[in-house]
Amino acid sequence: MTSIANQTVAELGGEWSILHRQRRDHIRLDELLHRLEAAEGTEQRTVLREINRLVFPHAFAEESVLWPALRRILPGDEGERLTLQVEQEHQEVNHLVVRLDSEELTEAERRPVVERLIEVLREDVRDEEDELLPRLQQLVGVQQLRALGLAWEAVRRTAPTRPHPTVARRPPGNALAGLPLTVVDRTRDALDQGAERAAAPTAERLRRASQALADVAGRVERVGVLRVGEDPSTHVEDPRA
Repeated sequence: MTSIANQTVAELGGEWSILHRQRRDHIRLDELLHRLEAAEGTEQRTVLREINRLVFPHAFAEESVLWPALRRILPGDEGERLTLQVEQEHQEVNHLVVRLDSEELTEAERRPVVERLIEVLREDVRDEEDELLPRLQQLVGVQQLRALGLAWEAVRRTAPTRPHPTVARRPPGNALAGLPLTVVDRTRDALDQGAERAAAPTAERLRRASQALADVAGRVERVGVLRVGEDPSTHVEDPRA
């Protein structure tokens, strides 16, 4: 199999192919990870925020659209084995980002967590580009690759943007969680961006509103039906509880 990292856009099936769409995000992620390796303090948090806004919608769309399709397309238990490995990597990313979002870590304690996050994200990209996506390419035609790309892109643009480790990594749980968590996350994104630009009194009110919505997201995540469909290996209790 040929890694999708080494193919032209035409070989991947064109601009709308799921293979091209995946690689496009992976290239952007690689740029951000190089920045993160050198970043500290406020700059580190800024880069992490950019990574979150890229990675979590990307992964949610994979788990909602692409991995279920692969489990149907790949023969035997191959689809189950390959997609579960990636789902487990996604779960670890959720945990690591939750830890980095905590205010309890010192700067010295943050560094090994950041290094592990970089390592897991690069492992995830390699697993997808070198094994999972080339297998998909072997088995389906260009039209199906483009149809998957359209569906994946539609979900990615309307997906949650923050870690939600207790929600199922598979349908129907993640699909049911998508709408409420997307509304909460993207509202929080707007509030946080406003707080960065606002004067002190307004900024503090915006930050409090964002934190209140974080509490709402936590309650949504604990709704039992949102765990339906998950594999036991990705089932966790809320690390923030």
